Amino acid sequence: MFKSAKRKMSAAGFERKFLGLAAAGLLSLGSLAVHAADPVKGGQIYSTYCVACHGQTGVSMMPGAPNFATQERMLQPDAVLLANIKAGRNAMPAFQGIVSDSDLMNVIAFLRTLAR
Repeated sequence: MFKSAKRKMSAAGFERKFLGLAAAGLLSLGSLAVHAADPVKGGQIYSTYCVACHGQTGVSMMPGAPNFATQERMLQPDAVLLANIKAGRNAMPAFQGIVSDSDLMNVIAFLRTLAR
């Protein structure tokens, strides 16, 4: 009987520790605050840096540039798109250190509005 009670207390203690750790983990996510991206601001940034090659409506103006109007390459998660924009590719320059990550996320939100 003593062993059974001890096991129950151990299980309850484990549950409390687990729930405490889970709550602490969720609270720490608050420091990584996720904010909704602003497609209007993204459109302004897109007009400054991207329109020459990708076109005002997302129809590519340059051979090899993705056509965002048909959502080419937009099936990727935001994190992948962010990494690609930051790194650059072929004729596209890297935007790491030129445009902030939050502004690049705004651009990605804008690109998602261009679907036809």
